[in-house]
Amino acid sequence: MSETFESTRMIDRVAIRRAARAAALPGVAAGPAADAITDRLVALVESGGESLAPGPSPAPLLGLIDALRFHLLEGWAAMPEPPTAETVVATLGLVEKAAAALRRAGGEGGVHRTMPDGYEFAAGVAHDLRSPLTSILFLAETLHSGQSGPTNDIQRRQLGIIYSAALGLVSVASDIIELVRGGDGLTEREPALFSVTEILESVHDIVRPMAEEKNLGVHLFPPALDHRWGFPLALSRVLLNLTTNGLKFTDSGFVEIGVRATSPSRLEFSVRDTGKGYSPEALESLYEPYRRSGGKTFGFSGTGLGLAISRKLVSAMGSTLEVETRPKWGSRFFFEVELPPGPETGPPAAA
Repeated sequence: MSETFESTRMIDRVAIRRAARAAALPGVAAGPAADAITDRLVALVESGGESLAPGPSPAPLLGLIDALRFHLLEGWAAMPEPPTAETVVATLGLVEKAAAALRRAGGEGGVHRTMPDGYEFAAGVAHDLRSPLTSILFLAETLHSGQSGPTNDIQRRQLGIIYSAALGLVSVASDIIELVRGGDGLTEREPALFSVTEILESVHDIVRPMAEEKNLGVHLFPPALDHRWGFPLALSRVLLNLTTNGLKFTDSGFVEIGVRATSPSRLEFSVRDTGKGYSPEALESLYEPYRRSGGKTFGFSGTGLGLAISRKLVSAMGSTLEVETRPKWGSRFFFEVELPPGPETGPPAAA
C-alpha cells in the first residue's frame, strides 16, 4: 500500500476543500472559475501531487499553496474540537507533497535546478521540516488556549516556549525555501482585495504565545480605510518576519505594528521594537542572508534570512525596506507601498 494512500485515510478532506475555496476566491470571482480552481487544488493535495497533469503553467497553483496552508490552520483553530495530531500532520504532509510536485513541474521557473546541490538539499530538508513544525505550532496553540482542557501557569509557559521555538524553525525553513527560489514567485501574480486589519490581527494571533512567554506587548495600529488592493500574502509574510524578529531580540517593553496613510492610495507599514537596537557595524551586514559574525551577533541571528527575504518581498511590491535604530530606543523597520482603496467587490479601476 502506497505511503500517499495511507496518508489519505487520515486527512481532513472537509478542511482541505474549505481552505482551497478560500485560497482561490481572492483572485477569482465566485462561480464556475473559482470552483474549477478549487477542484484542481483539492485533487492535487489529496493525491499528494500525483494528479498534476501536463497543461498550463502550474505557477498560479503554486502561489495558492501557502494561502491554502494558512486557511487550513485558521479553520482548524476555529473548530470547537480540533483534529488529532495525526490528521493535522497527514493533511499538511500532502500539502507539502503537492507543492513539491508543482515545483518539479516548473512552478518556480526552474530556478532551483540551476542551484548547487547543497541548495537543493537544504530546500528539501526545509520542506520536510515545515509540515511537522506547523503541526507543532497548531497543537501548542490549541493547548495553550485551553481548547483541549485546562492548563496551569507552568504548563502555559512551557507551551509558550515550545511555540516560540517551533515558530522560529518554521520561519527559517520558509526562508530557506524562498532563498532557493531566487526571489521568483515572492508575491501573488495579481492584486487582490484584502483587509489590512485582518492581516495585522493574524500576525498578532501567530506571535501571541511568543510575546506572552517573554511578557511583551504587541500593539496594533490599523489604518482608517481598511480594505485595499494589493498582495496580502507577501505583506503578511513581511510583517510576520519583522514582528518575530522584533520579539526575538526584545527583552522588555513591546513590539508595535503600525500602518498610516501617506496619501489616499499609499500606506506606510512599520514594525517597531524596544530592543537594544543595532550598531553602525551591524547595519552594514543587516540584510545579508549569511552573516559571519566572528562570535559577535550584534543582537540578531547568524543567518539573517528573515530580513533578507523581507527586503526581497518589499522590493517585489515596489518599495524599499528601511530601518531607523537608536541605542536604548530600539529599532523601527518601515516601508511604503501603493495600495489603492477598494470596494467590497470588483477589480481596481484601470489607470
